[in-house]
Amino acid sequence: MVFSASAAVAGALLGIPLMIAPRRYSAAKMETFECGKDPIALPEGRFAIKFSTVAIFFIIFDIELLFVWPWATVFRSLGWFGFSVMLVFLGILMLGFLYIWQKRGLEWE
Repeated sequence: MVFSASAAVAGALLGIPLMIAPRRYSAAKMETFECGKDPIALPEGRFAIKFSTVAIFFIIFDIELLFVWPWATVFRSLGWFGFSVMLVFLGILMLGFLYIWQKRGLEWE
């Protein structure tokens, strides 16, 4: 019931603007920037994709820590089942890490 109501509200919020919003396209609106300046280049310039990669690694290892820390606090009560589940989780995480390492995603040039 709650899921259907939330789906109906989400559908209405996505569908109503498509039906009633005015569509007046002009050459100015189709420009890359509408701030009044000519789009010569990005104001901050180009930056290396390595910064994004480092940020993604940071987030992945933070999420890993969010799972490992509570597991480590209740490790003895979980027994072998908890240990095996954490091994699967860390194995999947290490597969991704090895894939990135193999693709030379960790090299900083």
